[in-house]
Amino acid sequence: MPDSGTFPLRSALPGTALRPPLPAGPALPFGPAAGTSVPGADAAAPAVEGAGGDLAAEAAREAGTVPGPNPALDRIVRGPSGMGTSGLHPARRARPPVPPVPPAAAAAPAEGRPIPGLYHHPVPEPDPVRVAEVSRRIKRWAVDEVEAYPPEWEDQFDGFSVGRYMVACHPDAPTVDHLMIATRLMVAENVVDDVYCEDHGGSPVGLGGRLLLAHTALDPLHTTAEYQPVWAESLLSDAARRSYRSAMAYFSEAATPSQADRFRHDMARLHMGYLAEAAWAQTDYTPQVWEYLSMRQFNNFRPCPTITDTVGGYELPPDLHALPALQRVIALAGNATTISNDLYSYTKELKSPGKHLNLPVVIAEQEGLSDKEGYLKAVEVHNELMHEFESEAAALAASWPDPRLLRFLRGVAVWVDGNHYWHMTNTYRYSLPDFW
Repeated sequence: MPDSGTFPLRSALPGTALRPPLPAGPALPFGPAAGTSVPGADAAAPAVEGAGGDLAAEAAREAGTVPGPNPALDRIVRGPSGMGTSGLHPARRARPPVPPVPPAAAAAPAEGRPIPGLYHHPVPEPDPVRVAEVSRRIKRWAVDEVEAYPPEWEDQFDGFSVGRYMVACHPDAPTVDHLMIATRLMVAENVVDDVYCEDHGGSPVGLGGRLLLAHTALDPLHTTAEYQPVWAESLLSDAARRSYRSAMAYFSEAATPSQADRFRHDMARLHMGYLAEAAWAQTDYTPQVWEYLSMRQFNNFRPCPTITDTVGGYELPPDLHALPALQRVIALAGNATTISNDLYSYTKELKSPGKHLNLPVVIAEQEGLSDKEGYLKAVEVHNELMHEFESEAAALAASWPDPRLLRFLRGVAVWVDGNHYWHMTNTYRYSLPDFW
């Protein structure tokens, strides 16, 4: 792993209660081994050069007793006023010695360029050792455990680069086992999207029934003894349900009951968004811009950043998660990242059969603009959402400085940045339109 002085992991606040370590998985040459406690509130964190001075001053700033600027935080949460940014910067966690990455494993910087004018924060290259190990494990899971895709889809699975994606989004994960929690869920969600909704046989016709039955792999059916075995057998009947069932089982082993319930509700939101988009496709309806943005608040990335505490090995308590101000921050993060997806996948979707709704298309059609003008206005919408997300996160951090909440806010911000990094660098899937 890169040194914390150059790779601000930003996610281990003092005083934060951590979940017990995951029981499964071999010890790996980075991070705490599976079965090893992650240093928490009582672990002394060494001073880090360039990270804000000596340990005593850093601890005082974390406690809120000494005000001070926080350049590391400013790279992630830049509210217009800057209010509350010092409260979000966590102390660096003490880590066991990490062997250097062999030269053969040191990956070259990823390709790709950001959309001109798109507001974003650069991130360091993900740790290549972790990327390689997550990539190896997730492919084994997808092929051997759940049979998520046939051999002819292998190049597309590899091109998705899910290992690089998840390591970029969760740099504070204590172990690769923790990273795999998010990685399985990400792959499972994409299997459902592909085989039920879009690229590989998906259709809006009958989607509601398919999604409801798949959702029971996340939110189990409670029925009579006669019908329970039939339902259980149905969870193995297709790739989507097998993937959901397995990924949720791994997640539930690591998550608290409240975290698992939170995720189920987020997935119900996602499925409702799928159904709205499918209904419009069946009726050939182009929504108004505000209607499209409403759909995208549900059909979006929300389930991914809201598990950042489980992946990080701790829990944000339910009463803090339910704060209206935090719900707004989460919604803005999901909306901004999903519009970023619309922008990066624009040319890919134009090449797909039929009419594919995305924000640039909807703006151009409903507001009488050219394709270029619609696209550039969608960039402006994204940027406004991003600024609002950062402003609201900073204000919440200043008004409610609970260490667990601050850590969660930081994790969501890091996820937003990692998500942009993956879209920008995934040249296998995405290319930019010629609008500049």
